[in-house]
Amino acid sequence: MIELFNELFANQNPEYVKIWQNSVVGIAGVGGLGSNIAFSLTRAGIGKLIIADPDIVSTSNLTRQQYFLNQVGLPKVAALKDNLLNISPFTMVNPYPQKITPTNLSLIFGKVDILIEALDEAEEKQMLIENWQQLYPDKYLIGASGIAGVGKNELIHIEQIGTLFLVGDGITEIENGVYPTAARVAVVANMQANLCLELLLQKGN
Repeated sequence: MIELFNELFANQNPEYVKIWQNSVVGIAGVGGLGSNIAFSLTRAGIGKLIIADPDIVSTSNLTRQQYFLNQVGLPKVAALKDNLLNISPFTMVNPYPQKITPTNLSLIFGKVDILIEALDEAEEKQMLIENWQQLYPDKYLIGASGIAGVGKNELIHIEQIGTLFLVGDGITEIENGVYPTAARVAVVANMQANLCLELLLQKGN
């Protein structure tokens, strides 16, 4: 396994990988944003991912989420765990196939170093952000706002409010026929993942 580890991360900074291997990241929601975030963090060498989502994989998910036809009908967290283990066995994945609520938020994500919000509904996003900041005011939370549409990469940015970071254009919501596209979702997701990796390095140094 040591040989495989060295081969897998041969082109990564070993000091970075060491920090990331000792990190725990939570992902709330594993749809378009969350599944892409999980792929990137696993490829970076994050030691442990805690993922939560009650949904199952549907055919329409395949246009922007990291699932496959043979996984339609499976719980998303179970399918994603399988996909991540096929990338790297060095990321432990703890799946929770349940809806995130104020009651179970700390039970699921209480031990993470950073939490990434990747939920679909505005009400769920607001609930998670408000409760997380009350419970863990000193822990980073990386959310997303305004990911629908296509193009306009120049509008996508990161806004910081204390320990909360919001990635997106802050404007374009999924409504009135404006849908998320795989490319734009992946841009935002990877900005969230990249920011997470950067913050972990800052914490580790």
